[in-house]
Amino acid sequence: MTALLTRADDESVRPDPVDARRPPTDREATLLGRAMPADRLRGWIVTIVLTVIGGVVRMQNLGFPTDHLSPVFDEKHYVPQAAQMLRNGGYEDNAGYELIVHPPLAKDFIALGEWLFGYNGWGWRFMSAVAGTLIVLLTVRVARRLTRSTLLGGIAGVLVICDGVLHLQSRMGMLDIFIAFFVLAAFACVLCDRDQVRQRMAVAVREGWVNESPWGPKLGFRWWRFAAGLMIGLTFGVKWSALYYIAAFGLLTVFFDVAARRAAGVQRPWVGTIRRDVAPALWAILVVPVLMYLAAYWAWFASETATDRHYTEIKNIDPGMFGWIPPALRSLGSYTANVLHFHETLVTPKDNPHPWESKPWTWPMGLRPMLYYYDGNVTGCGESRCLGATMLIGTPAMWWLAVPMLGWGLWRWFFRADWRYAAVLTGYFAGYLPWFTNIDRQMYFFYATPMAPFLVLGLVLALGQILGSAQRGFERRGTGLLVVSLYVGLVVANFAWLWPILNGVPITNDHWQAEMWLPSWR
Repeated sequence: MTALLTRADDESVRPDPVDARRPPTDREATLLGRAMPADRLRGWIVTIVLTVIGGVVRMQNLGFPTDHLSPVFDEKHYVPQAAQMLRNGGYEDNAGYELIVHPPLAKDFIALGEWLFGYNGWGWRFMSAVAGTLIVLLTVRVARRLTRSTLLGGIAGVLVICDGVLHLQSRMGMLDIFIAFFVLAAFACVLCDRDQVRQRMAVAVREGWVNESPWGPKLGFRWWRFAAGLMIGLTFGVKWSALYYIAAFGLLTVFFDVAARRAAGVQRPWVGTIRRDVAPALWAILVVPVLMYLAAYWAWFASETATDRHYTEIKNIDPGMFGWIPPALRSLGSYTANVLHFHETLVTPKDNPHPWESKPWTWPMGLRPMLYYYDGNVTGCGESRCLGATMLIGTPAMWWLAVPMLGWGLWRWFFRADWRYAAVLTGYFAGYLPWFTNIDRQMYFFYATPMAPFLVLGLVLALGQILGSAQRGFERRGTGLLVVSLYVGLVVANFAWLWPILNGVPITNDHWQAEMWLPSWR
């Protein structure tokens, strides 16, 4: 496995210098890999411009549509709960409602928007739009770090702006866009930690103390790994699916560490990683997220009337061997167990399935989108009868390439030892494969939201290979640039075509039928 995370990229580019006074040795060059682009200012200009464009696209007419000034689709669950938290100072207390099935953090963010703009479409969607906008920023920076190319980072920004799933989820008062944001932020921190570890190893090689111990050097406190734990912890405070990212990113950092120690010439890289890195990694990637999860319930702990706040006392539950745990924590444990039971028993009725339910094997290509809003009696399309709708649908020019991207990525990972694809596919599969563990459970396409940024990153890695490096000749580079430009133009045009059904723009019935490309979209 570590061999699959060791090899540098194909293109030969000057490595980051550790000491400008002399060229790096071969071992240092292997550790450092390709250099970050020297156009740092231009990189930030590209990032900021694309982020602003993404923000404008996501926030235009943000308060529309509504259901007669009420939330639409699953907003009906989370928007009132957020308003309740705003009223109570951070906790839910409507025991009669009994549909509090996720941790509170995302609802805290929705409540912040309601505090700023009131109980209306702008209020309950504003923070989702902020998260979706920041995903654009992160995607540009992550793609630039993966590819060492500002151009490819900018292309990633364009693609993520034009993804229908991320666009619409950024315009809904729901939870999943916050998961996508925090997961991507954690992934960015993991990549920064990888680069920092290799820089520190290169210094040890340069100064000659890398093999003072057969296990290699101690690397000091790793702030980026700690930051990754914080981001995963924030994900944990939104939904429990963060548990899978704890496992995936935790293993990824360990394998990155083994690969770095091996590349540095450490005599026993596996043992060195176990001795030097695993315990701090467990602290950063496991313990910190758990603490962050508990912190998300700060208002619940501080209250006396929050839902199930005194559950164990009211139910007179014998703590048994857990009597040493404070009652508040035991109540939270019982509360969590009740929520887990809800999710485990939320199965598809055999005789009455949800009309827009989908199973995970349809998600990579977005074969079964979701209709969030539909009004067949609106005006403004130029005819006497118009309709308006918002449908969660992944831009086909990207989502229909998911399977080829995954196949190519796996080949690059296992047969070309390309660590970049390994990292991206780890993030993608952590958000995808766990859903196969309980196929009978009700599932919907919006659960695939955290996969979308990793789909974009995988596509951009492939586009980078099509583009080729400047060293391969003008003709080869020109052909690659033409192909990449045509593809990006296709994605933008595809997004523009879907615009009416992503934003509820009044259209004719014929236009609506023309938007429905597949029978499964109806």
